[in-house]
Amino acid sequence: MSAEPARARVWVLGVDSGGSGLRVALGRQDADSGAPPVPAGTVTCPEPVRTGSAGIDAAHMAELLLPAVRTLLADAHGGQDGEEDDGHGGGARIAAACVGAAGMATLGDGLRAELPGILAAGCGVRRLALAADAVTAYAGALGERPGAVVAAGTGMIAMGTDLMTWRRADGWGHLLGDCGSGAWVGRAGLEAALRAHDGRSGGSPVLRAAAEEMFGAPLSGLPAQLYPRTDRPAVLASFAPRVARCAGQDPVAAQIIRAAAREIAASAVAVCPEGSGSDGDAGQGTPHADVRIAFTGGLFNLGEPLTGPLRAELAKRRPGVVVTEAAGSPLDGALLIAGRLAAGGLSLPRDPALLSVSET
Repeated sequence: MSAEPARARVWVLGVDSGGSGLRVALGRQDADSGAPPVPAGTVTCPEPVRTGSAGIDAAHMAELLLPAVRTLLADAHGGQDGEEDDGHGGGARIAAACVGAAGMATLGDGLRAELPGILAAGCGVRRLALAADAVTAYAGALGERPGAVVAAGTGMIAMGTDLMTWRRADGWGHLLGDCGSGAWVGRAGLEAALRAHDGRSGGSPVLRAAAEEMFGAPLSGLPAQLYPRTDRPAVLASFAPRVARCAGQDPVAAQIIRAAAREIAASAVAVCPEGSGSDGDAGQGTPHADVRIAFTGGLFNLGEPLTGPLRAELAKRRPGVVVTEAAGSPLDGALLIAGRLAAGGLSLPRDPALLSVSET
């Protein structure tokens, strides 16, 4: 009996770029299989990619990304036979890559123009998907199925699709939106603490004590600590876990967390695919049988004080829609998109700002 021929295998690359730095993953997959890529290695660059007046800095991303790719290829190729060297520091050509980046939708024009050529010349990438980080978060959480994903940490954005178009809600930053996010919760908690400091209505002595423990007393010094900083959203978000911990004993803190749950649920509902009803007519629409809602990001580490009210709010607004665990991270989503791109079967909808594909 003759041996079954070996499957052809290819390398794919996933990248997740955000405020905490750059994460790069190399994956291996069967070229003729629909299975997701198998991760072969990951490199983390703690330095975030710069953003300037022209948007995301493509040259700086390449400066961080290319050495990481070459390292991953060299490590993964060690000891493997039968693969032709591609001349870029690895033993095999990267069949496809996906770069997911915070700010891609609004600040990604330069990246879309420059990065395909840079990656083609620097590591032989000829097929490249450039995605908003909310899209890679969606792919990591739900894969290629209709539904909605809320990504919440310091900020908050919701993304949904019926596999024909994308729907987005919020993600407008801590000054204009990100309602229900870590920065939003932290700011509301600090406002309640300052109200108690002033003796105004709506204040919380419990949150005042928590803020003084974290930022120092008296709280009159808080503006001088906060306003000059360039990482104000992260500083605000750092107080959110204190608000959640106080929610069990303090009605003001509990009200803030419940309000955050309402905001998150409203964004999730706003991006659900058509056919699952609309806000205010729950029970009148027919939920799509395939619709799932998943949540991803550090905010949900607040646990039951947030997730309990959130589940209740979603059940009220969208009876019948299933809340599910996120299957993976945004980096997993970037690898998945790259793998599907390599196989020629990407089902997620393309969009000029949210998910674009180039071939060089």
